[in-house]
Amino acid sequence: MSNIASLPILLKELKLTNIARHWESVAQKAIDEQWLPQQYLAELCEQEAGERYQKRLHRHLQEAQLPPAKQLSQFDFGATNGVHKNQIMALAQQRQWVTQRENVLLFGASGVGKTHLACGIGYALIEKNVRVKFTTATGIVQDLQRAKANLCLAEVLTRMDKYDVIIVDDIGYIKKTSQETQVLFELIAHRYETGSLIITSNQPFSAWDQIFDDNMMTVAAIDRLVHHATILDVGGESFRKRASINRSAKQGKSKEI
Repeated sequence: MSNIASLPILLKELKLTNIARHWESVAQKAIDEQWLPQQYLAELCEQEAGERYQKRLHRHLQEAQLPPAKQLSQFDFGATNGVHKNQIMALAQQRQWVTQRENVLLFGASGVGKTHLACGIGYALIEKNVRVKFTTATGIVQDLQRAKANLCLAEVLTRMDKYDVIIVDDIGYIKKTSQETQVLFELIAHRYETGSLIITSNQPFSAWDQIFDDNMMTVAAIDRLVHHATILDVGGESFRKRASINRSAKQGKSKEI
């Protein structure tokens, strides 16, 4: 028969840190409330699983580097057109499109909420144990250019495979140079059917020849992205413009008072 005195050491060895901290207090509660042994074990396991989930969630949120205050609960769906809340919530709550390595492409003018929607989906997916990485298009292009210059582009792209979803924001602001567009194409080609991309762009596909410096590369990039993709056109007035108008209106009222 095992010695109860060795239990803390065994729990430490098994890395059951939450159980190690609480097994005695939960044991007393089990005695007081006359739990069955199975209930006691289930309570400890539930606490351990809950703490591990919270730690994993915190770690994944940190590595995702998503902009703050861009959850879907904070998005005003009534101020946009072209997208439906149910459609966005389905992308946020269902992992099937991620497991199938599909993409989400968000198009629209500046300020209509494309980035907010992309990040909101990202936040929701992290809660479902999906690893997400947010980056601006210019930021990731610069990183990949450095990797290519150091002859380790393939290695860097492979390391990014740990992320189930990569959010590439504002792809329309990439400069049309062969160095930038080449590494951007390398990313799209590498992720094709191996990992999901969420891409936002203020440029429609018809204008992507302004992003890539080669028409064949443009066609190949679009073909890979849309093969398995949900394409959303976000319309409406700029959130930033409306916020500015509201601030001006409030300032005007305060001056009248």
